Amino acid sequence: MKALITGITGFAGSHLAEYLLAEHPEVEVYGTFRWRSRMDNVEHLRGKIHLVETDLRDASSVLSTLDRTRPDYIFHLAAQSFVPASWTAPAETLTTNITGQTNLFEAIRALRLDPVVQLACSSEQYGLVLPHETPIKETNPLRPLSSYAVSKVAQDLLGYQYFQSYGMKVIRTRGFNHTGPRRGQVFVTSNFASQVAAIELCMQEPVIRVGNLEAIRDFTDVRDMVRAYWLAVTRARPGEVYNIASGRGIKIREMLDQLLALSPAKVTVEVDPERLRPSDVEILIGDSSKFRADTGWEPHIPFEQTLRDLLAYWRDVLAARQHRLAAAAAAAPGVPQGASQGASQGAREAQGTQAAQGSQETQGPRDASPLPAVGSSGAAG
Repeated sequence: MKALITGITGFAGSHLAEYLLAEHPEVEVYGTFRWRSRMDNVEHLRGKIHLVETDLRDASSVLSTLDRTRPDYIFHLAAQSFVPASWTAPAETLTTNITGQTNLFEAIRALRLDPVVQLACSSEQYGLVLPHETPIKETNPLRPLSSYAVSKVAQDLLGYQYFQSYGMKVIRTRGFNHTGPRRGQVFVTSNFASQVAAIELCMQEPVIRVGNLEAIRDFTDVRDMVRAYWLAVTRARPGEVYNIASGRGIKIREMLDQLLALSPAKVTVEVDPERLRPSDVEILIGDSSKFRADTGWEPHIPFEQTLRDLLAYWRDVLAARQHRLAAAAAAAPGVPQGASQGASQGAREAQGTQAAQGSQETQGPRDASPLPAVGSSGAAG
C-alpha cells in the first residue's frame, strides 16, 4: 500500500509522514519536494520515506510523479498557505494552489488511477462569519476575505466537481487552525513562541510585537490533525466535505498569555500596525460533529501541551543556532570581541523580519521569502 504526501517537507506533511511510519508501517510513504525545499523537517526520516522532486505547477512533472508512485492514497497538502503573502501576490497564490491541484487531478485521470484523495482545505474559506453562525458547520456560507481563502474555495469545489464528473474519490477536509512543533515561524503561535524563546536566550529585546490579538481561533494539535487526515481517507465518505476542529475558541491574546505563563521571561507586548491585515477573519470556531460521527475521530492533545511542545521546539532550535554562531565567531581568526554580539543582533533582526503578520494559523512553508514557497498546507487553518 502506498501513500503520496504532496508538501511532505512542510509542517503538516512531515508530521503526517511520522504518523504513518509509526502507526501504519504497512504503508509505503512517498512525498513530493521541490529543488529548493528546506529539508529540516524530514531529515530524521531519510531512509524511511521516498522523496520525489515535483513541481505541482508543471503538468508533466506531476504526471511523471504519479506514474512512478501510483499511490493508493494521496494527501494533497502542498500550497501557498501564508495568508499575508496572498495580499502581496494574489495571482501567484491562485495559480499555485488551483493549477497545482488541477494538474494532480488530471494526472490521476490520464493514468487511470483510483486513489482516495484527501484535500487539505481551510477554515479561512468561511471568511466573514456572523456571531450566530458559530460553531461553524460545513453548510455555512463561504465568504472568503483573502486571495488565499478564494484559492481554497476553488480547490474545495474542484474536488467536488471531479467527484461528481469523474467519480474521483475525493475527501475535502476544512481544517481549522492547527499548530505544534515545526510550525513555520511566520504563523502566529509559532512566531510568538519563537519570540519568547529568543528573549529567554537574550537574542531579542524583551518586547513581543503583535498584530490583531482580538481574533478568535479554534486550535488543534497538528498530531491530532494528521491522524484525522488518515481517518479521512480510510473512513470518510468520498465526495463529502468535513470540518476538522476542536470546537473550542480562544482569543489570540489569551493564547499569548498562556505562552508567556510557560516562560520566566518578563516581556512587553506592543501592537505593530504593519502586522494588521486589510481585512481579518474575526472568529473561527468549528463544528466537527459530522467528521467525528463518520470516522470516530476526536482530539487527544490538550492545547496547553501543544504550546509547551512548541515552545520547547523553539528553545532547542534557537539554542542550537546561537551555539553555531558562537562557535563560528570563536573559530574565525581576528574576529573582534563584539562579533558575537553582532551575531545576536542579526538574530534579533531575523526574528523581527519574520514577526507575526496577523492571526492566521494555517499549514505553511518555512521559507522566509516575501512569498513563501509551496509547502505543506493543512489548512488549513
